[in-house]
Amino acid sequence: MVATYTIFGRQVGSHHLAMGVLAALIGGSYAGLSGGSKKPTQTPPINASSSEEADFIQNFLKQADEESKTKKH
Repeated sequence: MVATYTIFGRQVGSHHLAMGVLAALIGGSYAGLSGGSKKPTQTPPINASSSEEADFIQNFLKQADEESKTKKH
């Protein structure tokens, strides 16, 4: 014999409620931990007044990126 509860005017067994709660927990955990879509990171546009300035900025950013990869925290 199963304990039943009246929900919205219908008799629902306790085992159905337990399965619904477990399904909601597992489904919610999967959806929350699966992560979002992987989008490539884009750098903002470089608004330089000359091509030399743009080249300098790009080289500086490349050097800074390489240094951050080689440094260990």
